[in-house]
Amino acid sequence: MLEATSMLELRDVEVRFNLKRIGLFGAVPQLRAVDGVSLSVQQGETMAIVGESGSGKTTLALAIARLVPVASGEIQMGDIDLLGLTGESLRTHRQNMQFIFQDPYSSLNPRLRAQDIVREPLDRLAIGSVDSRNQRVQEMFEQVGLRQDQLRLFPHQFSGGQRQRIGIARAIASRPSLVICDEPVSALDVGVQAQILNLLRRLQKDLNLTYLFISHDLGVVQHMCDSIAVMYMGKIVEESDRESLFNNPLHPYTRALLSAVPSADPSRRNREQRITISGDPPNPIDLPPGCRFASRCPMVEERCKSVEPILTLREKSHQVACHLV
Repeated sequence: MLEATSMLELRDVEVRFNLKRIGLFGAVPQLRAVDGVSLSVQQGETMAIVGESGSGKTTLALAIARLVPVASGEIQMGDIDLLGLTGESLRTHRQNMQFIFQDPYSSLNPRLRAQDIVREPLDRLAIGSVDSRNQRVQEMFEQVGLRQDQLRLFPHQFSGGQRQRIGIARAIASRPSLVICDEPVSALDVGVQAQILNLLRRLQKDLNLTYLFISHDLGVVQHMCDSIAVMYMGKIVEESDRESLFNNPLHPYTRALLSAVPSADPSRRNREQRITISGDPPNPIDLPPGCRFASRCPMVEERCKSVEPILTLREKSHQVACHLV
């Protein structure tokens, strides 16, 4: 068996946003949306980043794509230092890294025809000749399950699932090696979700794509992903391969998330008790010492409120940041 090679490496990545100054001479408060995240995504695999709204997962994805400034850390894609790229070199490298956005209704330009939307990255990145671009667009439509007679239609003439297929075609038109999927099915009906997820899996196999999959839906993640990182308040609290995380979640937050996933298996429903998380997350501008989940954790101990847990390898490929494990 061949050893997997790393496609994307993150080391201590931080993203901070300056907020409105309090008073005339007060300090400018900072929001640490991503706080010291380290990850490794393997070639040809799918890594999920999961967590509730506001955990920092979309900001992390935008930082990887260089769409928000990174305060500190390293992001390496293959042998390319992404944070060292500027200007033309950054624009050229975008060919290798594309984004599938969450909302198929707002992510497509309503004034452009479908063929022009898919062709846009090819034109902007000057990929191939004019004839080869047109040919590539037709190939993309076929690959994502759209008809040739739909090339000249506008976005409003497509259903939500078809619009997301256009978004997928646009993302893979430049032949990227990494595709960042930001909740690509959360705005779709359940039946359409399954079709889009199966399409993404088929494209990954056919084109040897690597996915970074952002989601809050662990049912979707279980179907799609090889490895999973759980985020809470800007930090990774648990990271593991899919099987270990679903069979043996170690962090109390992960257990609560998994207990909320509906199951068709009656034995599992009877065996697993629903865990509810009470209270609100701490103020992200004025974070308390210790574990960020301490104020909501049903198993909290005194040390959790003063000593911040470090992400530590507990089992083979299973890391967790929790004093209680």
